[in-house]
Amino acid sequence: MRFSTPLIPARLIRRYKRFLADCRLDDGSEVTAHCANPGSMMGLADPGTLIWVEPNDDPKKKLKYGWRLVDHENGHFTGVDTSVPNRALGAAFRNREVVDFAAYDTLRPEVPYGDKSRVDFLFSGAGRPDIYVEVKSVTLCRTKGLAEFPDSVTARGAKHLRDLSAEVARGNEATLLFLVQRTDAALVAVAADIDPTYARALHDARSAGVRIMALGTRITPEGVWIGDPLPVRV
Repeated sequence: MRFSTPLIPARLIRRYKRFLADCRLDDGSEVTAHCANPGSMMGLADPGTLIWVEPNDDPKKKLKYGWRLVDHENGHFTGVDTSVPNRALGAAFRNREVVDFAAYDTLRPEVPYGDKSRVDFLFSGAGRPDIYVEVKSVTLCRTKGLAEFPDSVTARGAKHLRDLSAEVARGNEATLLFLVQRTDAALVAVAADIDPTYARALHDARSAGVRIMALGTRITPEGVWIGDPLPVRV
């Protein structure tokens, strides 16, 4: 998935009110960018961090920049826009690039299910059980090479796990897919110390038959592409 507009580098001044970030462009001007990430962004929002923002000229948007990447200045990047995983995965699914789901004929995004929820993707195919796929964007890294989810308490995430388990009980299949928006991660784990309720819900969902999987990403200032499978430690 390529970014629709070329990104430009900036230095983060501060992130505030969750969805706003002041930053300084290379020409010295200070701008406010939209931060499409409701999480804590632990370790990614320190003042002075090198980031990449996407300019836009959409008259309907109040902010003319969107924060897309953190540049770790060592060849690695982290994607901070939580809307990117579904867009990148949607493109990969439609192109049958993810082997686990390539045999399915029909793909539908944002399908109502469970207790007033919407599943990220629903796969259907003749003679096959439906697969309900929930996607979680993973950006937290506190130990080298280890990506963790969540980075803050997520009651909504625990609810999604219960909804997936209910689909398995109905005879369908269900998958929780961690999309790791970091290029420096080799393993995924649950941050049980941050949200023990979510960790228990994940354990229960796996016991109920929900599949847990993770995919890495290839990230550059040009775009985000789906990478190889990563092991998950539950």
